[in-house]
Amino acid sequence: MGTLGYPTTTEEMEQRFVKINSNPIYNTFISELDGKVVGMIGLFLGYRFENNDNYVRIVAFVVAPKYRNQGIGKTLLLAAEKWAKEQEATLISLNSGNRSERKDAHQFYTRRGFEGKATGFYKALN
Repeated sequence: MGTLGYPTTTEEMEQRFVKINSNPIYNTFISELDGKVVGMIGLFLGYRFENNDNYVRIVAFVVAPKYRNQGIGKTLLLAAEKWAKEQEATLISLNSGNRSERKDAHQFYTRRGFEGKATGFYKALN
């Protein structure tokens, strides 16, 4: 999560993952090399109000910088798409910040068939 810009401790991540992993609408795939996690993708199944289709939303997706451009991200994304199809989802989506350091990630998504179509709005609930 630190690589994504969300510093966290191991203990905090373990607490989050217990909740995530116990919920069947969530799924997480990891990539390991030599016993070390080098990438992960986290997603959940969603249901639409506007039609009867299901969708899957990618909520976390990262490959450690040292291991990028080796096919790890592509493999994780293919696993996510396979799971989405198994859930009878007709769409897979993700958000990615509009920051210059995300340019390579945006190009990766575009090469994999994603389209940048939406503007996100966020409001913190304090």
